[in-house]
Amino acid sequence: MYISKIHIENFKSFKGSFKLLLEKGINIIVGENEAGKSTIIEAIHLALSGLLNGKYLNNELTQYIFNYEVIREYLDNLSNGVNSAPPHILIEIFIEGDNISEFEGNGNSEKSNSSGISLKIAFDEKYKKEYEDLIKIGGIKSLPIEYYNILWSSFARDENITIRTIPIKSALIDSASNKFQNGSDVYISRIIKEFLESNEIVEISQSHRKMRDFFMADDSIKKINKKIEEATKISDKKVEISVELSSKNAWENSLMTYLDDIPFHYVGKGEQCIIKTKLALSHKKAKEANIILLEEPENHLSHAKLNQLISDIKCHSSDKQILISTHSSFVSNKLGLEHLILLNNKKTIRLNDLSLETKLFFEKLSGYDTLRMILCKKAILVEGDSDELVVQRAFMDANNGLLPIENGIDVISVGTSFLRFLEIAEKLGKNVVVVTDNDGDVNALIKKYKNYLSINKKQNIKICFDSIIDTGTLKIGTYEFNYNTLEPKILKENGLNKMNTLLGKSFADIDELHKHMKSNKTECAFKIFDSSENIKFPEYILDAIKE
Repeated sequence: MYISKIHIENFKSFKGSFKLLLEKGINIIVGENEAGKSTIIEAIHLALSGLLNGKYLNNELTQYIFNYEVIREYLDNLSNGVNSAPPHILIEIFIEGDNISEFEGNGNSEKSNSSGISLKIAFDEKYKKEYEDLIKIGGIKSLPIEYYNILWSSFARDENITIRTIPIKSALIDSASNKFQNGSDVYISRIIKEFLESNEIVEISQSHRKMRDFFMADDSIKKINKKIEEATKISDKKVEISVELSSKNAWENSLMTYLDDIPFHYVGKGEQCIIKTKLALSHKKAKEANIILLEEPENHLSHAKLNQLISDIKCHSSDKQILISTHSSFVSNKLGLEHLILLNNKKTIRLNDLSLETKLFFEKLSGYDTLRMILCKKAILVEGDSDELVVQRAFMDANNGLLPIENGIDVISVGTSFLRFLEIAEKLGKNVVVVTDNDGDVNALIKKYKNYLSINKKQNIKICFDSIIDTGTLKIGTYEFNYNTLEPKILKENGLNKMNTLLGKSFADIDELHKHMKSNKTECAFKIFDSSENIKFPEYILDAIKE
């Protein structure tokens, strides 16, 4: 059993209708800030649990969970005398699997015969007369939330569903925030409770009651309560201190989770995230197909701890559905780019048809900044750090000192893995430029990039290199010097004297300068980047930075 699709209308950042298809196992949502990643996770958790920010929505209903633009349009219409229906929120969870026939029907926005849950927050028609009277006198200046109702139903139109009857349970883990209930973490308390059998819960309740009896029988407590009784004149009834037993599950609120004698909320947030995730993954009710909603697991975790957490997720996710939001290339690479969902302008793009070689490459060599390319407006891919600095300086010279990233253009060093990144760019339609050396063999370069040159050229992908092969007599040891990399190409454009000035050197022989620049690539690139001199750049570099 798993969630196959979610449909959202007018909830927070989503104006109008939004649909997202989900896979059985791992789903990774990436996108810029404010793209709606957290809203999707909140919507799923709300529809399955009735909880928003750790509190029941029935008690916390506010206009601020509605899309701002939708409310603004509604109020503007009313102020202009245009009759406008109050906006609504709709969250639909489509479920697939066994033993869910009681949730099957066409009571959904698609009118399709499907199984699922619907949560609708809408105007309650029983207040229609009162609402119309309020409109007549121009009394509505904000969303009349007091006239709204929350309707929780199945696609079979059963309006008596409860959290207990919903077949899929959600576990929301957000390492960026902590919500406590009387000092104990709400999530931990709920998970531990669900680990227990019913007879064990009874035993805990009885032990808690015995603790109250023991507390009240203590001589010091008796003495204090007698003193209170004698001193108080506020009531004819006896006033005393005791242990809270008023609610049915009082033990849940008063007990606290400890780790090595340390209260859970005093443990580091990274460790909290790991423990919560492991508890959810090892939950005894795994066969109930719980969905784990994990927000930005990279928060507060060291590289080693994050690697451990990801390994746990991969090893124990075969019978779980997991939805993760992240800004970490390491997380997305390790868990598999084929599970990635790019969220951009409320539209989604998937990378689930990458070649097996590329999937395995980024999973095993997970340090590559794939998300930098995926999330930027345009990427310029270069081979190394020195190339990155030189390209950035060329861009700044052509754009009044602005760095590329200030224009949404990211210059990314990818080693020799250009083709792996281009495969991703091609799937996403991402604007990408490759800046590469010809290394003295233009034909080999053309062969390597044959899928992106000439008749196979892609509109969004440009390959930039120098088509001229330079030669010379310099040898370093027994090896012939390569005149067809970035450093000799820049030296060729600027000449010996200018390069000496740029680098703060005084070489009399151009070959000595060639050898110095080859041995000190990054140092020379830094000096080029920081120089106040006018610099000439090779034509293929200038071509790469053109908008």
